[in-house]
Amino acid sequence: MKISIMQPYFLPYISYWQLIYAVDLFIIFDDVNFIKKGFINRNTILVKGKPHRFSLELNQSSQNKKINEIDVVNNFKKLTKTIELNYKKTPNFEIIFPILLDIFDQPERNLAKFIGYSLRKISQYLNIKTHFIYSSDIKKNKNLKGQNKIIEICQKTNAKSYINAIGGKKLYNTNLFQKKKIDLFFLKTNNVEYNQFGKKFVPNLSILDMLMFKDKIQVQSMLKNYELIKTE
Repeated sequence: MKISIMQPYFLPYISYWQLIYAVDLFIIFDDVNFIKKGFINRNTILVKGKPHRFSLELNQSSQNKKINEIDVVNNFKKLTKTIELNYKKTPNFEIIFPILLDIFDQPERNLAKFIGYSLRKISQYLNIKTHFIYSSDIKKNKNLKGQNKIIEICQKTNAKSYINAIGGKKLYNTNLFQKKKIDLFFLKTNNVEYNQFGKKFVPNLSILDMLMFKDKIQVQSMLKNYELIKTE
């Protein structure tokens, strides 16, 4: 069993989706504190050829609340209009825009569940077979912190391998995982570029941008464009 554990990000960029693709079980880390000005409810798209930050409007968000204690405000009109105006001439707009509208039209307003739905919806479109669960549904020691909390979740889910984003490499002690007979890997995304209206490529945008410009088969190929690094 290969697992990854990540905070829920709304329409995250390709590396996040590669983590989902690389594992059998993806655990949405919803019972940890919300981070303001992070990527839980914010991301970046192209507007007039330049990166543009957008946000999901939240109801009384606070870093003193858990992610699953916050609700999304049902106010997507401006965001959907911005996306429509800037992506309506892309090759896959007629396919992807209805998926986005379905995500916005869902009745769920809990932030973690709202994002969880979007992750499953896009995974379904890309034929990603990974199973999703929420960390809050796992019975665990609430006093554990950091990597000890991650190791316990690995044990609770019978994980043999834990895969984390390359940016978290300094946060983990390989020896602690080895003692528990868990292989620790870090996912490094290889170079991913594609045509964006024939202009200079703008990296690190929401998966929405890639889905609009590239068809399903092309995106599926990009999902495989990574390497797993195992520390000794």
